[in-house]
Amino acid sequence: MSVQGSIVIGGGAFAGLALALALRQGLGPEIPVIVADPALATRPSRDPRATAIVAACRRLFEAIGAWDDVKAEAQPILDMVVTDSKLEDATRPVFLNFAGDVAPGESFAHMVENRRLIDALVARAEDEGIDLRATTVASYDSRADGIDVTLGDGSAIAASLLIAADGARSRLRERAGIATHGWEYDQSGIVVTVGHERDHEGRAEEHFLPAGPFAILPLSGKRSSLVWTERRTEAARIVALSDEEFHGELERRFGLHLGEVKALDKPRAFPLSYFVARSFIAERLALVGDAAHVIHPIAGQGLNMGLKDVAALAEVVVDAARLGMDIGGADVLERYQRWRRFDTMAMGVATNSLNFLFSNRSTLLRAVRDIGLGLVDRAPPLKNLFIRQAAGLTGEVPKLLKGEAL
Repeated sequence: MSVQGSIVIGGGAFAGLALALALRQGLGPEIPVIVADPALATRPSRDPRATAIVAACRRLFEAIGAWDDVKAEAQPILDMVVTDSKLEDATRPVFLNFAGDVAPGESFAHMVENRRLIDALVARAEDEGIDLRATTVASYDSRADGIDVTLGDGSAIAASLLIAADGARSRLRERAGIATHGWEYDQSGIVVTVGHERDHEGRAEEHFLPAGPFAILPLSGKRSSLVWTERRTEAARIVALSDEEFHGELERRFGLHLGEVKALDKPRAFPLSYFVARSFIAERLALVGDAAHVIHPIAGQGLNMGLKDVAALAEVVVDAARLGMDIGGADVLERYQRWRRFDTMAMGVATNSLNFLFSNRSTLLRAVRDIGLGLVDRAPPLKNLFIRQAAGLTGEVPKLLKGEAL
């Protein structure tokens, strides 16, 4: 049986921390797991955003023991409506409605505030004895039987595997010479939390407007998280408005169906892009999450795709360790790449197509897509397939996404 060295994870956000916990669960304490990220020095987290966690990824968080700490504040999405309209339209007819559970009593997604989930993952990692370092991965050098990792604090680690979970501008991916292919959209996503007079009753709404989707995602209490897509210049103008002027723009799009609305934090705009790494692996290196791929938020699948990477890589590594294989070996990492890269490319094509189809002012395309939405709404088997796809429960699903321990 081969002797395994440490596993180093560069990046301590959702993907990095969830992967560390999954590996600790499957490998036990004999193989040290180190997570390095300067952001770990910021406690508690101050991330103001919220994320839709689909059913499969919620099962992952349950399996690694992190869900209990956030479920009281997690808002289940009980219903979702899709409209297609112009900004000036007086009414927004519903063309598609998703309602129902993926399993009895199991919603297809939950909304969770990022700061609560990050803090829960950090606390769980500390409880499990994972080595958290508030520093960077400064450099690394791979060799036939391992990889030597140097951290920003000067410490050196002899590892078997290095994992890049350091985001879209991954320095680890760049150092490995892995190119990406993709493009920038002429769009930005405006993110803001709003309060409203009436209860949303767990309903999410996605209004397809000519500039892009305007998504209203329910949070606990009488609050919602908005992901609001605009052309980049228009987004920059909107976030620079005074509070009163911003309220006017918000009300035009949100409407008054939940009563008066009010921004609860400062709106921020994030440029949108699409890219996929040409390879998810290099010698003793694996990419996960945004280091491997970034997609348009139109389908709300970005973070969930990263968690699918986590589940697949953790399963591959744990299986290899149990068979006495080298956990950083090329054959082990290639299995991970085969598992995840096709699914990632397929999701990228789907989100690009949706963005093209819906983010435009074409009357013809609007008629075509509205007919299509109506047909899906009237076909329960097709709608159920879409729900399971959105919930992350189709295809070759890793154990953790089924809620099974490694």
